[in-house]
Amino acid sequence: MRYLAAAHTDVGISKKVNQDAFCLKIAKTPNARMAFAILCDGMGGLQNGELASSLTVNAFSAWFEQELPAGFKGDVDFERIKHRWNELANEQNEKIADYGRRNGFSLGTTLTGLLIVENRFLFIQIGDTRIYRITGAIVQITKDQTVVAREVEQRRLTREEAERDAQKNVLLQCVGASKTLVPEYGTGVLDENEVFLLCSDGFRHEVKDDELFGVLAPRLLTGEKVMKKCLVDLIDLNKERRERDNITALLIKAIK
Repeated sequence: MRYLAAAHTDVGISKKVNQDAFCLKIAKTPNARMAFAILCDGMGGLQNGELASSLTVNAFSAWFEQELPAGFKGDVDFERIKHRWNELANEQNEKIADYGRRNGFSLGTTLTGLLIVENRFLFIQIGDTRIYRITGAIVQITKDQTVVAREVEQRRLTREEAERDAQKNVLLQCVGASKTLVPEYGTGVLDENEVFLLCSDGFRHEVKDDELFGVLAPRLLTGEKVMKKCLVDLIDLNKERRERDNITALLIKAIK
């Protein structure tokens, strides 16, 4: 399996600093091809969210560059990788929290990452940055770790009520501002021409899932330049609709 990839980020219409950070990497070893993406959204209401997100992205990016492709021997051990990701997330949680204590303010970030090795994938989720899987439809495969998502799951709120709720952006956990982290993981097998979309919440507030699918359906994403333009167009559409947050999205398409 080979991979096409594209990404785009925008500070948006109201903020002075882009607190989103990401990396997107493709690698080839003698035994396999792999793709790695990570997206972190620094906490918008907290100081230095851009520092929290960039530190976390840099730590996971270094892991991919220094530990995975060079040390990959053939069979992917996702359980071992999950253990290492847990270590990295908790190391950054302590480091960011300590920085905040020493400087007298709070900061934090979401963390969403995706690793694809040939036709298998693993993702990590902390917060409400999302991963969508796009085939004949668009399906969210991560679960938002927010107060309102929990209320919807427990049937105390409807999805429509959750969209209007004042706590819709309140996270249950994030890197740097939680005493303990319990990342959620998911694994699966992908087929040729499947697409993964990672996006910060600014990318999806004003654009509905059917609109996303209308632009990002796999048959339409014929190359990386097309993929990039689609992301730029969707981000511009969010801005036209007055989205006020930073906006970031990443795409990976699997091809033979």
